[in-house]
Amino acid sequence: MASVILKKSADSFIKRKHPWIFSGAIEKVEGNPANGETVQILTSDKKLIGNGSFSPSSQIRVRVWSFDSEENIDRDFFKRKISLAYSLREKIIDNSKTNAYRVINAESDGLPGLIVDRYADYLACQFLSSGAEFNKKIIVEILDDIFKPVGIFERSDVEVRTKEGLQPTQGLLKGTVPNDLIEVQENGFKFLVDIKNGHKTGFYLDQRDNRALISELSKEKNVLNCFSYTGGFSVYALASGATKITQVEASSSAIELATKNFELNNFDSSFIESINGDVFEVLRKFRDERKTFDLIILDPPKFTESVSQIQKASRGYKDINLLAIKLLNPGGILFTFSCSGHISTELFQKIVADAALDSGGEVKIIKQLTQSSDHPVSLNFPEGLYLKGLVCSVN
Repeated sequence: MASVILKKSADSFIKRKHPWIFSGAIEKVEGNPANGETVQILTSDKKLIGNGSFSPSSQIRVRVWSFDSEENIDRDFFKRKISLAYSLREKIIDNSKTNAYRVINAESDGLPGLIVDRYADYLACQFLSSGAEFNKKIIVEILDDIFKPVGIFERSDVEVRTKEGLQPTQGLLKGTVPNDLIEVQENGFKFLVDIKNGHKTGFYLDQRDNRALISELSKEKNVLNCFSYTGGFSVYALASGATKITQVEASSSAIELATKNFELNNFDSSFIESINGDVFEVLRKFRDERKTFDLIILDPPKFTESVSQIQKASRGYKDINLLAIKLLNPGGILFTFSCSGHISTELFQKIVADAALDSGGEVKIIKQLTQSSDHPVSLNFPEGLYLKGLVCSVN
């Protein structure tokens, strides 16, 4: 087996058991490992400390499978890791009310680069690292054996794979091709999901717990849902007695699917206004028209994919938060989120604070939010905490 020998300066970093080893931390590579192949990891004094997958194209040169130097990275390893991840979900998910959730959350479940989401009788997978790709056949066989799904569909159609020397890809891996729309349950509500072409693997599963919180605060409220996608937050708000929902979404197909989700849950469409447009432009239009709302939800897509884009992304977050704060009635509630991994919790709070200061209003944080519990965060992988949210009271 090929080996990666670390520089002495990397030893202390490895002791923290972070699963990423960057190219700059490597002294030399012994052997000629293929892309994704398992390599031994040795300290500068040649002590074996674990095994990981090798990625010659990526700045993250090795993703650690295990810090147990005696553990073999084989079928038994993957079966144990997948079984442990599933066991955790069985403890935290009420399957009588929810059958759409994350089963494997990559590094935080000890399987770097592997995402697996359950949608009723189907699994949707993303193989985002060369190591996950190298072991795809074994992983799919184990998933099929444990979950016995009707089908396993791959959604690795993402540009991040190119950093690993892999091409984006999607398609059926096992079983039957899913219908264009699959009906799932979340906290007792019904949703139609497009796992073949929808955002991420089809639905924002990471917002499940936060959608439930909307139910507690939406009664008799006039709600504005920005970046509404297929209407997840809107469904919860309507169910709790919101008097009106205004949705803003750039994708016309997402709005159409949201309408189907309202019908699926037997909601009166007269309470709903859907606007197909750019959120920034629509918010400015509302400001000029002096429209106001009782509760506003800002759940934008990633504004940054790299460190170099942080400043531009920060301006975007400040802009929409400033506009939203100005559109809220006194005593209004703002739900605001960032799913950009490069925007830290501290930075996001500062951005919202700057927006509040410029608005001239009094804004208080009443709750801090993060991703739902089926998206756990390993304490040795803080990067796994990517979703940041604030619930703010505005006066």
